[in-house]
Amino acid sequence: MENRIQNLKNQALAQIIDADIEELEGLRTNYLGRRGELNKILREIQDLPAKKRPIIGQIVNDAKKAIERAIDEKHGKLQEGTGKTKWFDPTVPGNKPQIGHLHLVTQAVEEISKTFEKIGFVRVRYPEVEWDWFAFESLNMPKDHPARDEWETFFVGTPPHSKYGQMVLTPHTSSGQIREMTRVKNPPIRMLNIAKTYRRQSDVAHIPMFHQFEGLVVDKEISVVHLKGTLDYFARSFFGPKRKIRLRPFHFQFTEPSFEFDISCDICQGRGCKLCKAGWLELGGAGMVHPQVLKNGGIDPKHYTGFAFGAGLERSFMMKSGLKIDDVRTLYSSDLRFLRQF
Repeated sequence: MENRIQNLKNQALAQIIDADIEELEGLRTNYLGRRGELNKILREIQDLPAKKRPIIGQIVNDAKKAIERAIDEKHGKLQEGTGKTKWFDPTVPGNKPQIGHLHLVTQAVEEISKTFEKIGFVRVRYPEVEWDWFAFESLNMPKDHPARDEWETFFVGTPPHSKYGQMVLTPHTSSGQIREMTRVKNPPIRMLNIAKTYRRQSDVAHIPMFHQFEGLVVDKEISVVHLKGTLDYFARSFFGPKRKIRLRPFHFQFTEPSFEFDISCDICQGRGCKLCKAGWLELGGAGMVHPQVLKNGGIDPKHYTGFAFGAGLERSFMMKSGLKIDDVRTLYSSDLRFLRQF
């Protein structure tokens, strides 16, 4: 019987060498199946002497293992040749799932917040749906001011408030100035307001919904020097030490004197490009808080002065050194090739 088992094993191993994938499954059934040749021998063991049975059983099991191992190895080689290898090592660490990250606009919100918190500003938030009084009237904007035109502002179709007028989607974070002064009542005030704002604009530098950050400082003996120092600090901390900032005289209804502040373009290094045109990029507006605005906020302008500044968060983020983003709309695209860079 030992010779019979050995012959079956050798016969099976010889057939496995020349078999294809379909033939391998047939050989597995013929030799290892429930009615296969080796199982037939196992059923005959009961007719052998008791001392012989374990020896023959061990020889049959060894033959089974050899044939099964040969079939598996041949199967693996055939799959490798067709590019369908299923090699698997359970000891190899698995692939870790991708971990997401904060959107780059959220990253900018956090970075700007931390930048101003270091010099004493406190982050606040005010409504995105606002009343005309806080958005315009209290900020010295008369009813015929261009900013209050329906082509510039999103008006909400609800009945007007008896005191505060029409409802709007807040066009700027400056509406938070009056709310903050009314809330605090007694200066000092160090406010940083970051919020969504809405305007009917869309091009490489504007989108209908964007974020602004607004700073307001009210205290005794506050001057333009404090404003300039704050903006210089922000420029160096946020944009990098090589970027330059400048102030230009301007006019805003709610500040006097007023300025626009610009920063040198990082796309073209000040040479001029489709984004900046002349080497400088407008960041936002600033100035000393108008006395009438202080009064509207319940602050006595005879005892207190203040400055305010506001800028677009997305535009500011685009101007950071090394980013070279030339279209603000890209920030809100769903292109993962872009988003994964941040």
